[in-house]
Amino acid sequence: MDKNALRRMSYGVYIVTAKDGEKESGCTANAAMQITSEPMTIAVSINRENYTNELIRAGGQFAISILAEDGDPKQIGKFGFMSGRNKDKFAGIETLTVDGLKVMKDSCGYLTCKVIDTMETSTHTVFLGEVMTYHTEGVLREKPLTYAYYHEVLKGKSPKTAPTYLAD
Repeated sequence: MDKNALRRMSYGVYIVTAKDGEKESGCTANAAMQITSEPMTIAVSINRENYTNELIRAGGQFAISILAEDGDPKQIGKFGFMSGRNKDKFAGIETLTVDGLKVMKDSCGYLTCKVIDTMETSTHTVFLGEVMTYHTEGVLREKPLTYAYYHEVLKGKSPKTAPTYLAD
């Protein structure tokens, strides 16, 4: 089998953020999709080992920032390759606060969601969220970053907690 076929599926690259009280963090994700338009519902898959998963569960909401091809790739590394348990991932990153959640200013747009259901897999939780707010206002970029572009052009890597991680 050629596992690289999974990288040919159409994905975006996102920063998913969450908050529980004063604790906040986020992670890089590629497994997010629209489920319905009425009511507007989004699904996002987050590894159960990620601190962001804990915050989504505790806070009951999450935000998704849609990253851009010409955006700062350091965001991907900062949110994808270190833990928010012991690092402030937002340090040095321009954000907006929407519905109490931070979203990336260096993005194409954002959505905030209220968790309405969950599904557990062997390693990830799929959070189903009803969209509370969606916007492109206040963001800097136009063209969304795809997962294929991230790997093929930017030569990006995936952390072991990514749903599409492939060992070299």
